[in-house]
Amino acid sequence: MVNKLLRQFIFATMMLFSAGHAWADLVIVTSEATGISTLSKEDVINIYLGRYRRLPNALPALPIDMAESSEIKKKFYWRLVGKTLAEINSYWSRLIFSGQTQPPAVLNSSEDAIMRILRVPGTIGYIERGTYSKLDKRLVVVLELAE
Repeated sequence: MVNKLLRQFIFATMMLFSAGHAWADLVIVTSEATGISTLSKEDVINIYLGRYRRLPNALPALPIDMAESSEIKKKFYWRLVGKTLAEINSYWSRLIFSGQTQPPAVLNSSEDAIMRILRVPGTIGYIERGTYSKLDKRLVVVLELAE
């Protein structure tokens, strides 16, 4: 009886950890109106680092970032390019100083990001998968960044 309860407890714990793992995945989303259904990781890197100013369908690429203090921003850049926010900020400082390009627009919440994505075709942003599952179905996941 004790072994059975122990096995059930271990199984339940494993399921909770695996569910938590899935919710921590990040997704890059855009609106249906943008007209794209997928982007490669390389495309997203180039858009977020200011190298691409257009999406594959020629619409202007309008990436949006979360606030500097947000945990999701730290996760996003680490998973996307393996860099810390200090390294990303240094990268952007050099580009801004040289006048080459501007960093992504910064918004304060996933809700603000979603509203802008739905309102302005070409806008892309990142959110946690758990947030996406509760969202407007006009959003399209163009890339997943698993943990």
